[in-house]
Amino acid sequence: MEPENKLKFSLNIALVSGIFCITVALLLLLNFMQMSKNKPLESKALTSLVKRLSQEPNSDELKQEIRNFDLLARKAYFNSQWQVKTGGYLLLFGAIVFALSLRVFIGLKSKIEEPDVKDENDLTSRIMTQRWVMITGSVMIVLGLVASFASVDHLQKYDVNESLAETKSIDNQDKVEVIKVGEIPNATQPAIADSTKKLVAGNTAKVDTSKVKATLVAATKITFPGSNAIKVNASSFRGPFGNGVFFQKGTPVEWDAASGKNVIWKTSVPKKGFNSPVIWGNKLFLSGADQQSREVYCFDCNSGKVLWKQPVDNITGSPATMPKVTEDTGFAASSLTTDGNKVYAIFANGDIICFDMDGNRVWARNLGLPDNHYGHASSLVMWKDKVYIQYDTNKSRKLIALNASTGETVWETARKGKISWASPILADINGKFQVVLSTDPMVAGYDAESGKELWSVDCLSGEVGPSPASGGGLIFAANEYAKLVAIDPSKNSKVWESDEFLPEVASPVTANGLLFIATSYGVLACYDAKSGVKYWSKEEGPGYYSSPVIADNKLYTFDTSGKMRVYDMAKEAKLLGEGNAAEKVTTTPAFANARMYLRTSNFLYCVGKK
Repeated sequence: MEPENKLKFSLNIALVSGIFCITVALLLLLNFMQMSKNKPLESKALTSLVKRLSQEPNSDELKQEIRNFDLLARKAYFNSQWQVKTGGYLLLFGAIVFALSLRVFIGLKSKIEEPDVKDENDLTSRIMTQRWVMITGSVMIVLGLVASFASVDHLQKYDVNESLAETKSIDNQDKVEVIKVGEIPNATQPAIADSTKKLVAGNTAKVDTSKVKATLVAATKITFPGSNAIKVNASSFRGPFGNGVFFQKGTPVEWDAASGKNVIWKTSVPKKGFNSPVIWGNKLFLSGADQQSREVYCFDCNSGKVLWKQPVDNITGSPATMPKVTEDTGFAASSLTTDGNKVYAIFANGDIICFDMDGNRVWARNLGLPDNHYGHASSLVMWKDKVYIQYDTNKSRKLIALNASTGETVWETARKGKISWASPILADINGKFQVVLSTDPMVAGYDAESGKELWSVDCLSGEVGPSPASGGGLIFAANEYAKLVAIDPSKNSKVWESDEFLPEVASPVTANGLLFIATSYGVLACYDAKSGVKYWSKEEGPGYYSSPVIADNKLYTFDTSGKMRVYDMAKEAKLLGEGNAAEKVTTTPAFANARMYLRTSNFLYCVGKK
């Protein structure tokens, strides 16, 4: 490049970078002025709301309003923080480019002789103008950098010890236990978890309500249910731990929808869905969805009354349009799960949401659009403080564990294999729970705490829909056009296998040394769980999509026509009773309170002794 061209090029670079620096500096100064006037923890509106709370301490609506206001304020504040930090880096970069290009320009100019003699006054004026431009630009850059550093983290003065502690005084109210951010029931978005933790975790000093929100501090510590509490309820698809065995007694073996025999109540569900009921105490949960919207429902187990209905919307990252799904999968195929504190639901577009038992929204997020040609159908299961999600799609396969209180990802384990529509179960192996998943080509077990793969056996193929089952120290898995396999997880090997009767959708179930399989072509078969010896098989009805389940030491089955058959848990096929929903049934019943709850194409039924 010729010296003249180099001179022009360096001058242009200097001018552009200088203008860029001045523009960024002005924006940083304006941002600094705005942040100085609006202190994030001293909002008059928030202060007013907190004062109202001291007068109405039991107002859940007011508490939720404070939480929502706090969330919006924090999101705006931390977005501004990001802008300031990014602007500071850009300004620094622009200043370096400006200085280097200006130095090159001055160096080149000093080596090139002036062709014309300039008037002395003209030259002096020009030099003074250049100096003032440089001085003004430098001042602007310095002020911008100072503003960017001065704007960073106004919350540092509120930083506290993050260990668990108790508040000593909250406006002379009762002492409460402060919980870690991972246990805050109203931490609405994972993005603000860190800032929330700084405000509430371990704060032992007197709390000024104009600065720190008493509602976040005065949270009640969550107690997660143990095995016995889970067994009393029906917390997941196919009951406790997702295993198909209900620990209930007294459920009738006969009923009829048309005549009303043993039908305590029936009610319609607002939106369509293929998920099965989950129950805790006297509350039953379902979800429904279509192209336009998604909803979560809570029903009263005693009356069938809708206690609350909540929309699933305004979720960050949620796709604008719903994915393509098949008619028999729909947009709400995945069953919910609950721990008695909250209820969790997932939908075909990857949205997962958490409500408390009264229908208040706690957190929500999108896991990414599932790439499934039928639609997402894997149900949720949980244990202690984690919600487990089998997210095996065409694009990626993984097991995800979310923090039940905040929705944050605790861990994520990548998996080999192919897409799957099966649901995870929890299996007690040698006194410790594992999360067990089925897909093509393997069945695998993962540590429930860490997500580490503990064992894996290649034994399946095709489009896997049935979930695994656990019992007697063994894991059972099956799929149509593949095999029925018994696996010893402690030895990481197959115990026995069979290819005579194989399910397409319905999951196997085992108890008392017996294993039951229901096929889509109408065969129900019973095997010895340890040896694989077939005891009996019966071909009845059009086929099974509903998974066979065990309750009160009896086997309950529903074929797709809605016909129920109840069998004795024995080595011989003994029919104990029948029922009829009089319409198509593809979901799996749930048992609680000595009653059976069934979702059909059009209704939700409660069956029990009147």
